Amino acid sequence: MRLDFYLSHVTDLARKAAKIAASKGRVTVNGVVVKKANYTVQEGDQICLDDALLAWPSEGYYLLHKPAGYVCATEDSDHPTVLDLLPSHLGQALKIVGRLDKDTTGLLLLTTDGQWLHRITSPRNACNKRYRMMLADPISDEELKQLEAGVMLNGETQPTLPAIAERISECDIYLTIQEGKYHQVKRMLAAVGNKVEELHRDQIGPLKLDADMPAGEFRELTEEEVAYF
Repeated sequence: MRLDFYLSHVTDLARKAAKIAASKGRVTVNGVVVKKANYTVQEGDQICLDDALLAWPSEGYYLLHKPAGYVCATEDSDHPTVLDLLPSHLGQALKIVGRLDKDTTGLLLLTTDGQWLHRITSPRNACNKRYRMMLADPISDEELKQLEAGVMLNGETQPTLPAIAERISECDIYLTIQEGKYHQVKRMLAAVGNKVEELHRDQIGPLKLDADMPAGEFRELTEEEVAYF
């Protein structure tokens, strides 16, 4: 791991500030001053900033309530990204677990742990994801049954896997799916002749979005929550 990346991950220093700190001789690795930001450090090294011993970074697991208007990307020249909602020293190291559209809100997971991410997103693990949606038109019982049985999406050769569709009101439903095809939920409703007006994800596997968490806020997952996946 590069020294500047390490410093930005375990301290409040941004990447640029970490480079400056190193260049000024404020950083030692195993008792030796290291001024090069691209110096490679590894677990077991004793790294100090201003004579204070730093810890080796542990894996991070976070839950974010994604607001509308943010894209799930590390960089975007036209829109703010979900990583902009986190402190810079966290955001630089985190990977986004799956994707939500720019205007979709709700539960989003972020982590530094690639294996954990894979367990959630791999199709073979069949991780359920529940969405609440407001529809343009009332949905019939027959259309709900079609969604549950699987529908053929435009451009696909196989129907969607069986889902769970629950009515909240005539234009408001929950839909739980396992797959993660491009714009799948919106395309599924289009396949039964309807249109999604608002889309919100509130659950992944057994993990639910905190009912009182405001949009744009985030928190660390507990050890128990990490162990769900």
